[in-house]
Amino acid sequence: MQDGQPRRIHISTDTFPDEKREVYGRGIAQVDIEPLAEPFHADVTFSLLPNVAIASGSRSAAHYRVTRELLKDPRDIIAVSILRSGEASATQFGQELIGGVGSASVLSGAEPSVSTLTTDGSFITLALSRSAIAELAPDFEAAFGRPIPAEDPALRLLVKYLDAVLAADELANPEVARSVSAHILDLVALALGARGDRAEAALGGAKAARLKALKADVMSMLGNSELSSELVAGRHNISSRYVRKLFEQEGTSFTSFVLGERLARVRRMLRDTRYAHLTIAQLAHACGFNDISYFNRAFRRHFGATPTDVRGTAGGT
Repeated sequence: MQDGQPRRIHISTDTFPDEKREVYGRGIAQVDIEPLAEPFHADVTFSLLPNVAIASGSRSAAHYRVTRELLKDPRDIIAVSILRSGEASATQFGQELIGGVGSASVLSGAEPSVSTLTTDGSFITLALSRSAIAELAPDFEAAFGRPIPAEDPALRLLVKYLDAVLAADELANPEVARSVSAHILDLVALALGARGDRAEAALGGAKAARLKALKADVMSMLGNSELSSELVAGRHNISSRYVRKLFEQEGTSFTSFVLGERLARVRRMLRDTRYAHLTIAQLAHACGFNDISYFNRAFRRHFGATPTDVRGTAGGT
C-alpha cells in the first residue's frame, strides 16, 4: 500500500535460507508462524497500489499470529482475507471469522489475531487504508468479528475482478493502478455494508469492476466459436441483458467488442513468426471465426488491408 509508483513483488521461500520461516514471517508478512507440517513454504505475490496492498498466493499449513509485540507500531489498515482453497480458520475479538472456501474474514490491523491454515491453501488478502474505507463505509467496524459469506454478491464480484486484474500487467501503470484501487475499495465497501449515497457512489465503481471482469472472461474465450453474451452471463450469474447494457454504457456493444478483439488477435498472430506454419484460415478458426468469407470481409473493413497483406509485410514490421 503506497502513494508512489505501483509495484509487484513475487516472493517464494524456495529462494530463502534455512531460517525461511522467520524471514518470511516477521520480515515480510509481519506475523509469527508456527508450522503444522515441515517444511514451511510460501509462494506469494504482493501488488502495492494506492491505499490497497494485495497479497495472493499459497502457503503451507501453519498458525499465523499477529501478536501484541508485532503491534507496537499499529498498522492503520483493515485486512480482508479471502480463502481460495484449503481449510482454514481465523479468530479476532474471540470470534470465528472464516466460513469456508470463498468466504472472507475482516480483520483490524490494530488488534491481535490468529489465522490458521489446517491444510496447504491459497488465498487473497487485501490490506486497505482505514481512512479510505471509512469514507465509503463509515460503519465498517461492524464487520469485525463476522465472516463475509462466499455467496455475498459484492464479494463474488470482488474475487472475479481481482482474478482479472492480477492476471494482467496493467498495474505497473500509475493511472491504471489508481483506478483499480478505487474499484477494489468500492467493492469492499459494498461487501462491508455501505448504504445510501455512499453505496450509490460505490456501485459506480462496482459496474466498472464488473465490466473489467467480463472483458477478461471474454478474452479468455475468444477461440470459442460459441462465445455469446448468454454464455458469459451464465458464468457471472447475471442476465445477458445486463451484460449487453454494461458494454453499451461504454459506447460499444458486446458483439462489436468480441469481433474487434478477435480480429486484433488474428492480426497479432499473422505478424508473429511463431505462427508462420499455420494458414490464415487456421488462425481465424483458432480465434473463433467459423465463416472464413465473413472473417476476410470483417478484417479488411476493420484494418483496411487483407490478412494476406498483413502477413506479407510482417517481416518488415
